[in-house]
Amino acid sequence: MFESVDSLLEEHAEITKALADPEVHGDQARSRKLGRRFAELNGIVAAHHRWNQLSDDLETAEELAADDEEFAAEVPRLKEQLTEAEERLRRLLIPRDPDDARDAILEIKGGEGGEEAALFAGDLLRMYLRFAESKGWKTEIISSTESDLGGYKDVHVAVKGSSSDPAEGVYAHLKFEGGVHRVQRVPVTESQGRIHTSAAGVLVFPEVDAPDEIEISQNDLKIDVYRSSGPGGQSVNTTDSAVRITHVPTGIVVSMQNEKSQIQNREAAMRVLRSRLLAHQQEQIDAENAATRASQVRTMDRSERIRTYNYPENRIADHRTGYKAYNLDHVLDGGLGPVIESCIQMDEADRLAALGE
Repeated sequence: MFESVDSLLEEHAEITKALADPEVHGDQARSRKLGRRFAELNGIVAAHHRWNQLSDDLETAEELAADDEEFAAEVPRLKEQLTEAEERLRRLLIPRDPDDARDAILEIKGGEGGEEAALFAGDLLRMYLRFAESKGWKTEIISSTESDLGGYKDVHVAVKGSSSDPAEGVYAHLKFEGGVHRVQRVPVTESQGRIHTSAAGVLVFPEVDAPDEIEISQNDLKIDVYRSSGPGGQSVNTTDSAVRITHVPTGIVVSMQNEKSQIQNREAAMRVLRSRLLAHQQEQIDAENAATRASQVRTMDRSERIRTYNYPENRIADHRTGYKAYNLDHVLDGGLGPVIESCIQMDEADRLAALGE
């Protein structure tokens, strides 16, 4: 694997030179793309430098060990540090998802279970907002449709980070959340105290940096306007301000009704549509390019049940990684880190195994 380092070091040098060119910054899309790649390569360059330095130090210590006890004592410590540095470099060389450094848009929908499913969707929203807060990320509710009991039939939330390091990216973490989340608990509407099972679906899309990054022809769009509605379906707006946009070539449909202005709803819908199209493009690339592996953890099957939240046992279980813990209350309060980390570790292990094949 380490044979590829030289080409990456050369690419880092070329990007460093390009980013010093004022003309490059005149093209915002190219500048952002280069910036993301530069941040990713920075970690590899630093890890490679440390690996080289420790290799040289160990070689020197071994040469002088026979004549100097201090150098002899250093050899075991340097060997251990070199092993750690080699493992870190190996992991950094695993091909990353090109969207890892991006921000993300989450779409949470109440599924099977009616009002209980909508309430659970609200619990998931709170969990993600708290988790984002713990990571220092900013969140923005783009749109939402509340249920009669205060849950959410659907909600879109944008999550924005501050790091350019792909390993710390918002999408790098939240992309594993896509799928069906199942809850087992006694619903507030249940008078007999019986445990019910319901579900909510989560979709995660990488956020597009700028409108011109994704080319969308107006001829490919079918735009409908209609009257907004609130909980229970009652009308909340006397004008046709809600917007539904269909991208005809892909069949992707986005609806927005939160704002009173049709223009604002259209802008919000286009924002979500661009993110969905970016994800769609990457899925096509993964499918067509045999050299690019789709993640084994971040499934493309958005109907797959990925996690169960069992309230009576205070248990959280991820069905892809086998992660299980009895601290559901803590997870729902934003302590989602260990659950996501289990997905990241499994994904890295799968990618490493694939490189060795």
